[in-house]
This record gives sequence, C-alpha cells and structure tokens, in this order.
Amino acid sequence: MAKYSDEFKRRIVEEYHQGSLGYKLLAKKHGIPSKSVILRWVSAYRTLGPNGLTRKQTQTVYPVHFKKDVLNFMKHTGASLQEAANQFGINNPSLIVSWRLSFERLGLEGLEHKPKGRPSMSKNSHKKQLNKENSQTREQKLERENELLRLEIAYLKKLKAFREDPEGSLEKHKQRWHSSSMKNSD
Repeated sequence: MAKYSDEFKRRIVEEYHQGSLGYKLLAKKHGIPSKSVILRWVSAYRTLGPNGLTRKQTQTVYPVHFKKDVLNFMKHTGASLQEAANQFGINNPSLIVSWRLSFERLGLEGLEHKPKGRPSMSKNSHKKQLNKENSQTREQKLERENELLRLEIAYLKKLKAFREDPEGSLEKHKQRWHSSSMKNSD
C-alpha cells in the first residue's frame, strides 16, 4: 500500500470539503487506487481532527480489555471498522481486523501483545526465557487463569443478555459508548 504524507492527506481532505469533487473523482485525479482511502481520511479527519491523518511514530500497545471492548462494540452495535476506529480514537482501522482474526483463532490469548521481530540469538536469552517461565509461582499462574476466566464469564453474560434482548442491549451499549466518547473528547 502506498504511503502518503500527512500534508498530502490534508490537502485531499480540504479539497473534498470544498465540495468540487467527490471521493471517486478525487481518487482518480490524484492517482489514488481506491475512493475508500479518501473516505477513510475524511472520516478520520472529521472524528479525530488533523491527528487522524498523521501516522504514529511509535507503536501504540493497546491493552487486552481495550481490544475486547472495541470488538464487543462492533459486534453489539453493528458498527463498521471505520466507525469503531473513530469511536475509540484509532487512526488505523486495519488493526481491528487483525485483533478480530487473532481473537477468533486464539481467544483472549490472541489479543495479548507480542513483541515484533526475531528473538536474540544469544545463549543467555534462551536461558533467561526459560527462567522467566519457571519463575512464575503457582499462585501467579492461578491468578492469571482466574483473570482470564472472569473475562470469559463477563463476555458470556453480555452475550446471553444480547441474545435474550438484542434491541435493549444494543440501545444500552450505544448509550454507554456515546457517553464514554463524549468524556474522552473533553
């Protein structure tokens, strides 16, 4: 995928807001492969302002519960990737796709942060990794398992409530997400 400068994105969004051209014609004029790219930029700009167009210099590590909240929001409200990204202040909707795929394959474990890259080749790093795994006490392992089970039970309760009353649950979630987004934007 082509990477566009923040300035270029801003100019395209401003040109769109002037109203002379639509998404498709702007894409054609500037050699952008799809109108959906411009649609995403305009939507991100409307929601997040100029920060919605900038590429982050550092990788943001999102906690597991945040990722789960985003996925639950999409499931319960039927929101699109872009709508969910805008709602939660994520300027890269494709992140949500990878979270969903990981969650479907591995469950909650799939949502945990995994460092990128190849591990060090030093002999000591392998020993350290083994020691780290062994250093967790039985109590710590059980606490971790309890935490995962609590999350799973909470999720299943919400799913059951949604199945029993989809409309009521949907309205409740929309109100909660809307009110929390208003707090975040202040």
